[in-house]
Amino acid sequence: MDRAAPLSGIPRRLRLATAIGALLVLLGTYLVSTTNRADAAPGRAGADFGANAIRVAEFPADCTYSHRLPDDPIVFPGLPGASHMHSFFGSTVTNARTTLPDLVNSPTTCNPRVDVSSYWVPTLYRDNVAVEPAIATFYYLGEGVRADVVANTQPFPLGLRLVAGNAKATGSNDSIARWSCLHAGHVPPSKDFVNCPSGTMLESYLDFPQCWNGRDLDSPDHKSHLAYPVNQACPSTHPVHVPKLRQVLRYPVTGDPSRFRLASGPGYTMHGDFFNAWPVAELARRVQDCIRPVIKCGHDGRPI
Repeated sequence: MDRAAPLSGIPRRLRLATAIGALLVLLGTYLVSTTNRADAAPGRAGADFGANAIRVAEFPADCTYSHRLPDDPIVFPGLPGASHMHSFFGSTVTNARTTLPDLVNSPTTCNPRVDVSSYWVPTLYRDNVAVEPAIATFYYLGEGVRADVVANTQPFPLGLRLVAGNAKATGSNDSIARWSCLHAGHVPPSKDFVNCPSGTMLESYLDFPQCWNGRDLDSPDHKSHLAYPVNQACPSTHPVHVPKLRQVLRYPVTGDPSRFRLASGPGYTMHGDFFNAWPVAELARRVQDCIRPVIKCGHDGRPI
């Protein structure tokens, strides 16, 4: 019968090597076990997160009013005073000479603070007195296109400049503006100002195009490098789907719409300008975590 050799018969160096090998095996087993437990926890959290998520492809930026100037660094770059009056939100330094480096290093009025983009609109007047929005929210959305298009949404390129709406509209047929009343759904929306009852607020909604040509950060008319979807998809000329930017402004005014005007004219001339300066990684994360999987996120870009 075979017997185990007595330890005294095994060279000391061999016994030491055997002991070290056994310790390494035990250590490896422990590390694998620990790693498996660590990997399992996020998996369970992810499953719970998916089950509890609000299925709306959205993340917001609330940007309070910053300042007012007759400038437009997209339409009239380098020409102070060349534009009608604009109300600015987000970056606090925007003026006619603003460039991307200016925005990237600027303070902002936005929540989240990482959004140092600039947003601006024609100033609203009531009885020729300027009125600024009490609430200005810029929603980044994945809607209006098929699910497979949303799933392939790309972030806005850094430095993208874009104008939506028609400052030169001569009537409602030339306009994409929408005016309504907060908490007064019985008042029909219109492309021109509406008469909001006391206790509500005048609202403006404006949707920016969401299909990019994949090349240009701007274009001569500041619009044609992007397009609106056709049949729930991006046209072949503008194949890159980016988030739909929805501008929602709530003004603390009500009553007779004949008392209102925009710096650009009647209500149907409402338009919006956007100069993207989001940090690349932050915007990409929000697109990946909120827009593509169709999950409603808060200001921090995390699921609500």
